[in-house]
Amino acid sequence: MIPTTLNSMSIPSPTVAAFQLGPLTIRYYALCILAGIIIAVWLAGRRLTARGGTPGVILDITMWAVPFGIVGGRLYHVITDPELYFVPGKNPWNALKIWDGGLGIWGAIALGLLGAYIGCRRHNVPFATLIDAAAPGLLIAQGLGRWGNWFNNELYGGPSTALWKLQIHQMDFTTGRAVLDNSGVPVVLGYFQPTFLYESLWCLAAAAVLLVLDKKFRFGAGSVFALYVVFYTSGRFMFELLRSDYANTILGLRVNTWVSGLLLLAGTAWFLATRRKARSTINSSTEDSAPTASSSDAVVKPSSLGAPNE
Repeated sequence: MIPTTLNSMSIPSPTVAAFQLGPLTIRYYALCILAGIIIAVWLAGRRLTARGGTPGVILDITMWAVPFGIVGGRLYHVITDPELYFVPGKNPWNALKIWDGGLGIWGAIALGLLGAYIGCRRHNVPFATLIDAAAPGLLIAQGLGRWGNWFNNELYGGPSTALWKLQIHQMDFTTGRAVLDNSGVPVVLGYFQPTFLYESLWCLAAAAVLLVLDKKFRFGAGSVFALYVVFYTSGRFMFELLRSDYANTILGLRVNTWVSGLLLLAGTAWFLATRRKARSTINSSTEDSAPTASSSDAVVKPSSLGAPNE
């Protein structure tokens, strides 16, 4: 009885990916992304303040970074998977339906950084300080965002008989519910490696390690974000090799596998080049919200050259 019971164990997947709130359809995928953004902004704000930033300035920068990131994530997804929208039988307008899922992290980070850079320029916050402060929160946001894939019954690996195998349903994304068979039971496609869970746990663990390392060592400006790139891409490279869902490939490898590998190399080089630089901080006199300093106040005290480690 015990072996039979163990063999029947699996991680269930939801049969509902959305709910109605009046005339609005609320997707759990979107709620997971939103939860990640909220926590990332909160943590980035605390870390930015610890580096000398004005409390609340992170919200001003976020107003630039988040919209840019969402657009970038969707653009990357649509560009790398055009057959989902621009072939006969497909509706091109569906490319605009972000709520149905489909945000490429590389595009989200790239344009999100552009938006953050604009926000930093407008509020006189050093860009390196901002991205170092935001790095651990980004990992947490990505870890939470992967649970949106769980609600959508997507992002899984090959077939599995492990105790932690993931049950996957056939989903109808127009209704946000699982397809039912003739008897009214949700259709199960099979049991697979839960790569969404692997990546989620990896991101959360990497965030914890990054926080500890940044507290213990005074890494140079930009190097904390470089470590974020190294941690995330090393895990993503492995998980992409496990995935079995459809993706475009180059020389037999998924596009995201190539991108992860290249960014891993770039992130490693970036970290080695910046780790011995001065720590990223904000001189309060450079922020637009700071009062004008008198000549006697303009002398920078030695203790202000680096914020204390968190």
